[in-house]
Amino acid sequence: MRTIEVVAAIIRRGDKIFATQRGYGDFKDWWEFPGGKMEAGETPKEALVREIKEELSADIQVGKLLHTVEWDYPQFHLTMHCFMCTLVHEGLHLNEHEAAKWLDISSLHSVRWLPADEILLPMIEKEL
Repeated sequence: MRTIEVVAAIIRRGDKIFATQRGYGDFKDWWEFPGGKMEAGETPKEALVREIKEELSADIQVGKLLHTVEWDYPQFHLTMHCFMCTLVHEGLHLNEHEAAKWLDISSLHSVRWLPADEILLPMIEKEL
């Protein structure tokens, strides 16, 4: 089984976390933390800054590594490095996702999360 290594930004603003809805692929309409594949030679933090710039036209400050998720999807194994982040400037533009929401602790479970992202929710609740 092939392994895909990705990064994900858990973008926090006050007591809310930013979530995005996929607009393509097998998991279209499911929710996730924004990010994407690492490129050769990139550190996880460098990849995350690049991916968020590409996906959301935003600059982020990458904070601590919250968790590295290891998850088996049917077609591949996912290694996902998940970092707590903040926006450098307000303003996000959805370049790839079909929707987005700022979720507080009471609404964190109100969307249909991708399985690998969902296992982060208890850790995020502790951060909030």
